[in-house]
Amino acid sequence: MEIDRPDPPYLQIARQIREQILSGELADGDPVPSARQITRDWNVAIATAAKVLSTLRSEGLTRVDPGKGTVVQVRGSLHHSAQDRSIAMHRTGKIYPPGHYAKIRRCELTPASDSAADALGLDHGSAAIRRQRTTYTAQDVPVSTSVSWFDGSLASRAPLLLTTERIQQGTAKYVEEVTGRSHVDTDVQHAAGLANDEDANELEIEPGSAVLLSRNRYEDAQGEVIEYGESTALPGHWVYYHYAVEDGE
Repeated sequence: MEIDRPDPPYLQIARQIREQILSGELADGDPVPSARQITRDWNVAIATAAKVLSTLRSEGLTRVDPGKGTVVQVRGSLHHSAQDRSIAMHRTGKIYPPGHYAKIRRCELTPASDSAADALGLDHGSAAIRRQRTTYTAQDVPVSTSVSWFDGSLASRAPLLLTTERIQQGTAKYVEEVTGRSHVDTDVQHAAGLANDEDANELEIEPGSAVLLSRNRYEDAQGEVIEYGESTALPGHWVYYHYAVEDGE
């Protein structure tokens, strides 16, 4: 294992462990490396290793379990964004963390919403594929519901998009397989909002309840949007990002 610059070593190590948690490689209750193991695996000082563990605890991703040491703590508190799902697919071949699953509620060829048409570069009212799903925990508790939109011209080339069967490799990968357009970038937006009637019904909450709203754009190498998605998640579910600030600005 190697340490790259310029990030401090403890941040680099914490980021690697965080990605294992977000991707599902490390599930709720799994042990994370101890301070001694971190010092051995990454060749850093014990103080650096301790800072790694305190960073993950401060983010709510781990807890100290007597008899086990530091373990993963994400059940019921973590929302997997589009970026997280992309990392999970790359690292584990699975979109959702262990125990989580999705039900495809509805698939249809229908006029695109204005926001979907704008994202996909379609004329307003043009035909688009609308694919609606709800994600559940291992305890069958709904945590998020979402709608993905695709250009309607894919209907004949990517027929699975219009079925309610789960696409095991994920929709973006499936579209890549049938069109050759690779997903290389993801743009994500988040906002606080209120659940509409449809989302409230899927999430088993009262209409108007506070929720986390997201918009996701999966882009190819030319910057064209392959898939546009809108999702609604329950409150109290954290989304994690890490970014560097250049020149101290």
